[in-house]
Amino acid sequence: MSTTNARVALQQRVLPEYRAPFFNTLGAACTGGLEVFAGLPRTHEAIATVNQLKDARFVRARNMHLFSGKTYFCIQQGFLHWLEHSKPQVLIVEANPRYLSTPAAIQWMHRRHLPVIGWGLGAPKAGRVETRLRKQFLGSLDAIIAYSQTGAQQYIAAGFPPERVFVAPNAVAPRPTAPAPVRSADFRNGKPSLLFVGRLQERKRLDLLLQACSSLPPSVQPELVIVGDGPDRARLEALARSVYPTAQFTCAKHGEELEPLFASADLFVLPGTGGLAVQQAMAHALPVMVGEADGTQAELVRNENGWLLHSVTVESLSAYLADALSNATRLRQMGMASYRIVNEEVNLAVMVDAFVNAIETVLKR
Repeated sequence: MSTTNARVALQQRVLPEYRAPFFNTLGAACTGGLEVFAGLPRTHEAIATVNQLKDARFVRARNMHLFSGKTYFCIQQGFLHWLEHSKPQVLIVEANPRYLSTPAAIQWMHRRHLPVIGWGLGAPKAGRVETRLRKQFLGSLDAIIAYSQTGAQQYIAAGFPPERVFVAPNAVAPRPTAPAPVRSADFRNGKPSLLFVGRLQERKRLDLLLQACSSLPPSVQPELVIVGDGPDRARLEALARSVYPTAQFTCAKHGEELEPLFASADLFVLPGTGGLAVQQAMAHALPVMVGEADGTQAELVRNENGWLLHSVTVESLSAYLADALSNATRLRQMGMASYRIVNEEVNLAVMVDAFVNAIETVLKR
């Protein structure tokens, strides 16, 4: 893994729990030091956050949340005071013009002839006003890091110079340390096993998964294990009792608790958006079937290792499942492709290398 001796400051609106491994890995790569500045989410967002990091210094921002939806803005009090105290050589910010404190921070850096790097999902089509605000914001950055090739192309299409766009594949898990598990050629007990792991929310669209499993011929209906908890649990359990009573619900599990569940599964399924466990499943040599969301899924899910679902309905999901479960040998081959992708292409080490490359590049200009 690459390293940099630069002092790096990194701003986030919030510090989600799932990002802590990345910031710790990046902190270890920043031998000059890494500080992360982030505040608390709105209560209804239900984002699990952390209060400290092992290999980076965490500084709490005071977030002021204004309005909601398309009119949402955030002011992070203490931003400039933090910069004056930390004295970074490089600042990395979320590439979001809705964070109203960021422009002043960018100006603070530029007055000192120090570079600022943006980090974001991309620049999808938007309304006229939002497009103008985004273009003005992007023009103030010295470089930008995109989560995916899709996002990078969007930034370039929005007018950002291609030579200043970097891609850090969105990773939440390290490179696997164990060899890829080897599964038997046939389904255990003659029935395939589907696995979902994650927070139970409507946007995960697990209701479609339950109904799709129910619509399959009885002879090919799979075992379905749903691992997690959340606001949609009661509704999903009630639906399962009605349409797919063999579905198994467990409480939320983490770390080693998940190992036997990944080991006994044949296919990981997430019909909706989100899904931090997708990379974990791939590290356990599982093929994956996931809903299309922000473009980062295309870095993970390809024809060789799974199915990227578009405009999911019960009928289309049922057809995808019927195809996937018709050939155990193909599933095993796809699972090995999943393992190769997270081992070689999408993991925390690769993501950190891209950040270090961007940092070193802007410092040389």
